[in-house]
Amino acid sequence: MKTLGLLLVAALAIGGSFAVDKNNFKTCDQSGFCKRLRPFKPEKSQYTLNLDTVIVHGNVLSAEVTTVDTSTEKRITLWHYALKLSALKDGTFRVELDEADPLYPRYRSLLALNGEPKPDGLKLISNENGKLTLSNTQGHKVIITAEPLKFEFVNLAGDTVVVINDNHQLLMEPLRVRREKASDDEDANMVEVAAPVFNEEEIESGNQLDEGKKVSIEDEEGAWSENFKSHHDSKPRGNEAVSMDFSFPEADHVYGIPEHTDKFNLRTTTSGEPYRLYNLDVFEYELDSPMAIYGAVPVMYAHGPKHTAGVFWHNSAETWVDVVNYADSTVVSSLVNLVTGGQKRRVDARFFSEANVIDVFVLLGDKPADVFRQYTALTGHAPLPPKFSLAYHQCRWNYVDETDVRSVDEGFDTHDVPADVIWLDIEYTDRKKYFTWDPLKFPHPTEMVANLTAKGRKMVVIIDPHIKREAGYFLHEDCTEKGYYVKDKDGKDYEGWCWPGSSSYPDFFDPAISKYYSERYLFDNFPGTSKDVHLWNDMNEPSVFNGPEITMPKDCRHYKPPQDGHDGLASFWEHRHVHNEYGLLNIRATHDGLLLRTDGKYRPFILTRSTFAGTQRYAAVWTGDNAAEWGFLAVSVPMCLSLASAGVSFCGSDVGGFFKYPEAELMTRWYQAGAYQAFFRAHSHIETKRREPWLYDAATLALIRDALRRRYALLDFWYTLFYEHSLDGLPVTRPLFQEYPREEETYTIDNEYLLGDKLLVHPVVEPGVTSVKVYLPGAETNTLWYDVDSYLAHKANGYFTQEVTLAKIPVYQRGGSVVPRKERVRRSSALMADDPYTLVVALDHNNTAHGTVYIDDGETYEYQQNKYIYARIDYEPSGITYSFINEHAHYPSRSWVERIVIAGIKTPPKTAKLHQGDKQLALQMTLHKGNDVLVIRKPGANMATPWRIAFSY
Repeated sequence: MKTLGLLLVAALAIGGSFAVDKNNFKTCDQSGFCKRLRPFKPEKSQYTLNLDTVIVHGNVLSAEVTTVDTSTEKRITLWHYALKLSALKDGTFRVELDEADPLYPRYRSLLALNGEPKPDGLKLISNENGKLTLSNTQGHKVIITAEPLKFEFVNLAGDTVVVINDNHQLLMEPLRVRREKASDDEDANMVEVAAPVFNEEEIESGNQLDEGKKVSIEDEEGAWSENFKSHHDSKPRGNEAVSMDFSFPEADHVYGIPEHTDKFNLRTTTSGEPYRLYNLDVFEYELDSPMAIYGAVPVMYAHGPKHTAGVFWHNSAETWVDVVNYADSTVVSSLVNLVTGGQKRRVDARFFSEANVIDVFVLLGDKPADVFRQYTALTGHAPLPPKFSLAYHQCRWNYVDETDVRSVDEGFDTHDVPADVIWLDIEYTDRKKYFTWDPLKFPHPTEMVANLTAKGRKMVVIIDPHIKREAGYFLHEDCTEKGYYVKDKDGKDYEGWCWPGSSSYPDFFDPAISKYYSERYLFDNFPGTSKDVHLWNDMNEPSVFNGPEITMPKDCRHYKPPQDGHDGLASFWEHRHVHNEYGLLNIRATHDGLLLRTDGKYRPFILTRSTFAGTQRYAAVWTGDNAAEWGFLAVSVPMCLSLASAGVSFCGSDVGGFFKYPEAELMTRWYQAGAYQAFFRAHSHIETKRREPWLYDAATLALIRDALRRRYALLDFWYTLFYEHSLDGLPVTRPLFQEYPREEETYTIDNEYLLGDKLLVHPVVEPGVTSVKVYLPGAETNTLWYDVDSYLAHKANGYFTQEVTLAKIPVYQRGGSVVPRKERVRRSSALMADDPYTLVVALDHNNTAHGTVYIDDGETYEYQQNKYIYARIDYEPSGITYSFINEHAHYPSRSWVERIVIAGIKTPPKTAKLHQGDKQLALQMTLHKGNDVLVIRKPGANMATPWRIAFSY
């Protein structure tokens, strides 16, 4: 929503222009562990697998790993680690490494996984020549080299697709106890930080393994504390970073690790900053940057013509990622020859995190859809959202009072513009106190909401995690009395500064606190709300205006479940361990609360800004505080593609830009683009000029209205895509290479995308253009693509030039698909529930087409009791068949088919007859010869029961 406080707001009010202040955010050299670990590039890894300790049982290999000092003739074991390799269902492996006997338990991510991963079988095939070969039940193999430790993952075709520690950058800094400054004669007992290796002299002087855990280095720079600007980080556990490198043979590119403002295919980072994963509130973030912003999803995919693979780095601490693509011209040829033996088609990546265990999932593919599905099998599918949430949302910081809300609501009706949701930003509250209403501006919230719901509309209100520290405010009083706030390094309630002023933050890691927070959403606890009021959780990185990097200090303390014998440092987690997960627990508590308030009957809608692995199970995501500039419109496409590949399909950007004012052309193009993005919301800054659609000139309003009507006509198509995503976990918004994995031109295309496998969208993101270059994939399979405006067929043959006007953006339907539409667009989606369908049938070169449609009540969980329709629509030259995929599921839909448009028909039938139950009806048809389109008029088939239309020639 908003970022740095009143000074910046005031500056914007007088027309100030800003770019991100990079001084507020760390570079790698300013991040202690990144500066320390990034240069760590040993010639040989010190990590060795002890083959005598290997045990394979069920789906797990367990063994001991040691670090060995190889600098002398006498091999000396320094540290012991516990290795666990697990075979999981669906061609996935998990590698875990922890200290065998750490001083304190290391943190393991709490909520990213959607339950315990499903096990597969694991079999030891051979143990010879210092190598282990293992296989899962499907035939994927893992080859483990004992010394130096290396993992090679082999797919079913026999190709090595992922290699771990090929570049010897595996590292886990052992936890140690700090000691007081040593005397001069003890200086020889110092320990290197980046590579925890004792030399022989140190071993002889008593710093052997068991004792080594009880001693530590002096306070060398960064070992036990760090400073950034005026902020001090106490680092009570000392250095505890982890690192691992991954190689992807035969890969052309890697993708993922959102959220960044970069291209979808990730760049080589050797000549600049690594990609950073650390959820931050970045004011006016810049474009084309690896800087961290609001999201941190540590999953990466590698793709080439032969196969696709991926890794999920399961870690919620601050993380940096280096990428080396050996096909990149920035990578020197000598390095290519040294590392790859001259092999050019390969990408390397390295993840390094400040803390926690090493826990990584290896996804063996083999195709893009496979690895995307493997990842969401681990972290969860987005549940089916309420239908209204896929429609249009109108927001502003802030609609100032109930009269303003009523005026905006009526404006949509007056100007014949559809809308489903009005949003309220922070000013609706009683002086920034959440779960309250401003008594002067919003004195009658119940009536205000009822006025919206009478038209089928909803309301979304914002609730941020910062709690105003004000005496008498019930939420602050409760959290203070019950100890519910995050603690500072001294164990006192942490106080930061955010929109209310002095604020504290609930510690959602404590189940009791999450439960208390969820209960605040009960209707009795939040008067004025109803089932039709949904939630926006913003600023949940968490944003702290006076904190280091505008967030919470890393040495703040979070709840940890009590364990026997654990006190002191072992009795809590530091914020450094859990930072990227904080927002996830915030939205889970909100999600639980919205379920609780209706006894689990109605589906909630939540929007979040902070994003981590698993976020998709609870909320939609938007790309944060963008600006009314063409570059931000353009980057919304790769940003949402990246998030969708990382499980978060429900993504969009603020239409029109949050900051600044979009002139008519930019606003038009943004509405046209937003109409084909999953989350479709206009939003703007409090000091920007008002920009509801009817405030533009009549011609621009007409274009915006047309874009919105296009969205509403396709709502049932969107709803079907999200239902299917809830089943299979595949992205709703897809990169071209997902469906065309061998077509190399698609690997770097991120200015167009697919919706499911049926529509191809190429937004216009530049001013003043009269044509754009569009890539149509599928030449090898003779794919046809039909312009959705003219039904003109284009043969897939790579790039072609598409003429555009201000009224048009290129959208194409794939030949061989059927898309359901509703052409009677009303003022809200709820009023269209029983309206008739138009089925658009686009024929392939075999004169066939197939599609699906999903129908239910749009808001409850009754579909989980088989109260829905999920149907196939199959076109063959002999006729059209509508049949239920689940014959046990039924829903009393009153919708019917009023029109069927068949594009690409070469030999039209002479007659068409509807068969539905006992009903038989001859149908009227109209042939449009100019573009080979046949229209079946008013077949009248009911969607609640199967039917067939038979053709005769």
